[in-house]
Amino acid sequence: MLAIKMTTIDGTPISSFSFGTMQFGENADLAESRKMYDVCRAAGINFFDTAYAYTGGKSEEILGQLAEPERDQIIVATKCAMIGDSSAGNIRAQCDESLKRLDMDVVDIMYLHKFDDDTPLEESFETLAELKKSGKIRYIGISNFSAWQTMKAQHVAESFGTSIAILQPMYNLVKRQAEVEILPMAINEGFSVAPYSPLGGGLLTGKYADGAGTGRIADNDMYNARYKVDWMHETASQLSKLAAEIGVHPATLAVAWVAANEGITQPIISARSLEQLQPSLDAINYPMTDALYAKITALSKTPALATDRLEEA
Repeated sequence: MLAIKMTTIDGTPISSFSFGTMQFGENADLAESRKMYDVCRAAGINFFDTAYAYTGGKSEEILGQLAEPERDQIIVATKCAMIGDSSAGNIRAQCDESLKRLDMDVVDIMYLHKFDDDTPLEESFETLAELKKSGKIRYIGISNFSAWQTMKAQHVAESFGTSIAILQPMYNLVKRQAEVEILPMAINEGFSVAPYSPLGGGLLTGKYADGAGTGRIADNDMYNARYKVDWMHETASQLSKLAAEIGVHPATLAVAWVAANEGITQPIISARSLEQLQPSLDAINYPMTDALYAKITALSKTPALATDRLEEA
């Protein structure tokens, strides 16, 4: 299948990086959010990611304010159905609320935020197809779906005359499960892939190296459980050492490593402040060589093949 060439409303191709606004309205106020938005635009980013579930709606509201003067020149993605199920009623209600918060007539990308075991995919994708036909959304995406769930969803989407354009899995140097099936599938089937958490919740910035770092891993039980693994922290430590040796911030290496994977099309960078964001922005133009990519890859555990035939690796 040929990849869907996503563009802004005015026809500009989607940028090769995305900025995630999860911090807007919580750890980043309007003024700090504006600074990050502006520096992203100056760096050539035209793809901004939010969600119905982020910061009680403040993320969508702030992004809408920032985007309003140039709405047709950017791509705005939001997500529905993390809160509640993926039923027709919930998808429609959250889509309408997101459009209201964003103060927009159309959202460029609407993701299903997670797979819902209890709602038929037919109900969810018939609804998304109707929203697309009515002009409320331009492209359909899915987040946190496995490979088999993705292909099943694509089959259902096609039965309603539409298709999935983009995937949003987790992917970083210590969370490489997407390499097993999701990324090969995306390359083969033509999906765009905008992965989140390239910095591993901040772990790969090096700030937790001495055990005194503050941030999501220290403050949030979910992130603590996700990254509370000894080898992951050792990988982060080794990445910091390598970064120091070559004179670059470890966050720059972490993001550039994600972006260098052939299956990745738009890694999502994010931050609480402009100062925190800069090393990730520097990854946009970082000259990642094959040798350095291999050296960074070797710092972490490579997941087993899907068939578990390790002799073929």
